[in-house]
Amino acid sequence: MSLLTIHPDNQPDQSDVIRDPAAIARSLSAIGVTFERWAADRELSAEADQATILEAYHEPVERLKAAHGFQSADVISVGPDHPEKTELRAKFLNEHTHSDFEVRFFVEGRGLFYLHPDERVFAVLCERGDLISVPNNVRHWFDMGEHPQLKCIRLFTTPEGWVAEFTGDSIARRFPTLDEYRVRYA
Repeated sequence: MSLLTIHPDNQPDQSDVIRDPAAIARSLSAIGVTFERWAADRELSAEADQATILEAYHEPVERLKAAHGFQSADVISVGPDHPEKTELRAKFLNEHTHSDFEVRFFVEGRGLFYLHPDERVFAVLCERGDLISVPNNVRHWFDMGEHPQLKCIRLFTTPEGWVAEFTGDSIARRFPTLDEYRVRYA
C-alpha cells in the first residue's frame, strides 16, 4: 500500500499521514512531484534482467520518453542477495539533488523516497505500480531497506543517467529507515 507522511524537517516523529492514492497525488503535486498509480502487471521472473524488464514495459516507457524527452532508461534491480546491496543503499540514503528530474516506476517491490523541498519532509512509500517523478534540484534520499526487494525502471533526460550532487546534510539519519517506517505507519 502506497503511503505519504509529511513531517516538519526538525521533528521526524510528528507527521500527517495520507493513505489514499488520489490524496497522495494531490499533496505531492503541490510541491511539483508527480505521483501516479500504473499497472505493473507483467509477469517477470526473479532473474529478469534489464533488457527483459524494459521490453516488458516497452509501451509505457516509450510514452514517457516521448512526453518528457527522456534519452535513456535503465532498471535498478536489487534483491536481498544482491552483492552490492549495502553499498547501493548507503549511497541512496545520503541527501542529494539531481540537475535532471528523477522518474521511477516500481515494477516490483518497494522503496521509501524522502523529499525535502522546504522546511518539511515528505516520505513516500512507493510500491509495485507506483510512478514518482521528483523535480530537479529537490533535496531527497531513498531507502530500499535492509533486505531490499525492488525492480524500478528509471528514466533520464541525459544519456549519463543517475548523477547525484550530495548536500552533506545528515538529515536522513534522523528519519526512520524503510523497515522502521513500515512498522510505524504501514
